[in-house]
Amino acid sequence: MLAEVRDVKQHKNEYFRRWFTSPFFDLVVWFEDDRLINGFQLCYDKPDHERALTWLKNKGFSHKQVDQGEEPGHYNMTPVLIANGLFEQEKIAARLLQEGQKIEPGIIQFVYQKILSFVD
Repeated sequence: MLAEVRDVKQHKNEYFRRWFTSPFFDLVVWFEDDRLINGFQLCYDKPDHERALTWLKNKGFSHKQVDQGEEPGHYNMTPVLIANGLFEQEKIAARLLQEGQKIEPGIIQFVYQKILSFVD
């Protein structure tokens, strides 16, 4: 079940953000001053095959794999997003609805609808 992370660090001159997490998902939502959603990043299938679907109001969608930067015998590098293939949107959307039952319906419905509108 997705739960909100409290006291998320906010960055000056950036949109207000909220972060929700579960063992399978991380959802970060960015809000404009009027509390409209400006974008979100939904990371899923963590930790082993993590991918990220990002939607930004002025840029649209991107779907990437999260490369954790782990290399045996070396310090972990910064995770980066790399090209990825198929996005199983119906499966991910259904699971988001299931795990997002404790989040305000407006947020979950917005992300859910955007997921269903994704075209690769």
